[in-house]
Amino acid sequence: MTQRILLIEDDIRLAGLVREYLGEAGFRVSHAASGGKGLGVVFRDAFDAVILDLMLPDMDGLEVCRSLRAHSEVPVLMLTARGDAMDRIIGLEIGADDYLPKPFEPRELLARLKAVLRRQKGGGRADVLRFGRLEIDRGAREIRLDGEPCTLTGYQFALLLALAEHAGRVMSRNALMDFMKGEPFEAFDRSIDVHISRIRAAIEDDPKRPRRVITVRGAGYVFAKAQD
Repeated sequence: MTQRILLIEDDIRLAGLVREYLGEAGFRVSHAASGGKGLGVVFRDAFDAVILDLMLPDMDGLEVCRSLRAHSEVPVLMLTARGDAMDRIIGLEIGADDYLPKPFEPRELLARLKAVLRRQKGGGRADVLRFGRLEIDRGAREIRLDGEPCTLTGYQFALLLALAEHAGRVMSRNALMDFMKGEPFEAFDRSIDVHISRIRAAIEDDPKRPRRVITVRGAGYVFAKAQD
């Protein structure tokens, strides 16, 4: 089945090039030139992923991402030309799955898009990892705490799964990024920390005093084997 992508980008020339390139790669790409139009389209139709420009004429891309996340878990790949790491951090905090700085190579855009789609699809295994009150369902790509689903992006699910599959083992930031190679994600200072913070907000009883994903100072993170 052809995967549908929504591109929210006000640069008409760039949008045309992206649509042509992704179209040749087998995707069906729809285009919206503003944030408002993009939200209207994505809430009306079903898409497999959204490519979202940070700088739009009518509303900030971060605002678009925030509105999108309030209603949908569709993967979001954010494009940014501002070069400000804080914009990328905020984007991740409000639910973007990945980001790509402008200017970019079309091949890298395609690689990152395929990566977020793979993370969303998952590996198809139906087994469930159980840690006390926390369940990680690989097949459904769902996290449940006390039976209630927890909201995570595709990248955050993959990151938590990597930690859980190595429960009790300290994993450095570099090790975590290496473990998720093949799902391109350009690291910058605090990127892993931002995702860990979002994971804790979703699964910890007290995110400020985590008992499931624990920081090992100077070493990285460890997922606790024993949990209540």
